[in-house]
Amino acid sequence: MSILRVINISFSIIKYSTMDINFFKQTKVLDGGMGQELLARGMNPKGTLWSASALLDESYHDLLLNAHLDYIKAGAEVIVTNTFATRKIRLIENKVEHKFEYLNTKAGEIAKKAKDDYPNILIAGGLPPQNSTYKADDRSEDIIENDFYNQAKLINPYIDFFYFDVLSSIKEINIATQSIDEFKKPYLIGVHISEGTKLPSGEKISKLIDKLKNPKLLGVILSCVSPENYELNLNEIKSLGVPFGFKLNGYLKTAPLSKINKTNNKNDFLQPNNFLGKRKDLSPEKMLEFVKRFKDSGATILGGCCETTPAHIKSFASLK
Repeated sequence: MSILRVINISFSIIKYSTMDINFFKQTKVLDGGMGQELLARGMNPKGTLWSASALLDESYHDLLLNAHLDYIKAGAEVIVTNTFATRKIRLIENKVEHKFEYLNTKAGEIAKKAKDDYPNILIAGGLPPQNSTYKADDRSEDIIENDFYNQAKLINPYIDFFYFDVLSSIKEINIATQSIDEFKKPYLIGVHISEGTKLPSGEKISKLIDKLKNPKLLGVILSCVSPENYELNLNEIKSLGVPFGFKLNGYLKTAPLSKINKTNNKNDFLQPNNFLGKRKDLSPEKMLEFVKRFKDSGATILGGCCETTPAHIKSFASLK
């Protein structure tokens, strides 16, 4: 940790969360996918900025706010900040890194506007993988921690808790949890498994066991996974002994582009719906069949990810 960062910590005003650490021990409904929802509502993405395009272009700010509000009206008790594509590396790829502070702050502000209308909902500060998606980050720990910290610092004033979204290795989870220490807020871990029963790093979910002793942990979910893949890992995530659940997606596949297109190592190069595909069989009614089964097995954190809509979340909320 740099001397400058230590000084910043010493002089910062730390906001303590008053959130109930047992919040997810009772059934709670999260929101659905934001990036694909914005595209469906007419957002024109710029480069590979994907959902961040709605923050960069002021004319889409109301579109983003209304998407948050529609998820709340559908029954979501938690909304996630639109920060999945505002990580530093994505902005560098699109030559807008100078907008890093603005975009993350604006995402927090717009989520807070939604909460102003619905004070009882909670805002989760989304912290995505800081390098590629669906792929373990092999960079140095200092670089990864700095990236997490810088994004967390910007969204911290607007959120109730942090949500580590679609992380692909235990290393990243360890670093991410360390990076938010100074903010004194609880967190929800979102682990990704593309296929089978192992993270992209090759590790099993059970390797998380040491992280489960942290008093700020709210629970563990599998994020951006198919219903079938979640079912394959249900018993193991249940065995962790903490509140658990999911953010289910409606993609045909979840794999880095490097596994799909061997000539390109950038898994975020294209818009996700262009190379991951959309399933046509997961209507709100069909998805509800899976969610009810998972809830009956003990899942208390019910949410959607890419290609899930307010209609899907409304169906999940019917189980409350």
